[in-house]
Amino acid sequence: MSVQEIADKIRSRVASAGFDRSVKFDTGADGVIVIDGADVSTADAPADCTIKLSLDDLDSLIAGDLNPTMAFMSGKIKVEGDMSVAMALSQLIG
Repeated sequence: MSVQEIADKIRSRVASAGFDRSVKFDTGADGVIVIDGADVSTADAPADCTIKLSLDDLDSLIAGDLNPTMAFMSGKIKVEGDMSVAMALSQLIG
């Protein structure tokens, strides 16, 4: 699945969720997805929290096949910045 397809899936989940922070999913060479409140973009921008992971792991995370806590503990996900933002986001997409 492409970064744009994953962004479209995320967009439908955060549109009415009342999420008011910013998070960047950084998949390296595959691109980024930035969630800023209800806006979802594939353009790079600063964020309260950056989550680094592979595109395949992001796809699995959004599909519900990858547990965010276990992925973090095993090193598949790296979090920079405000960890509480990542935890709030996991309630929306996990």
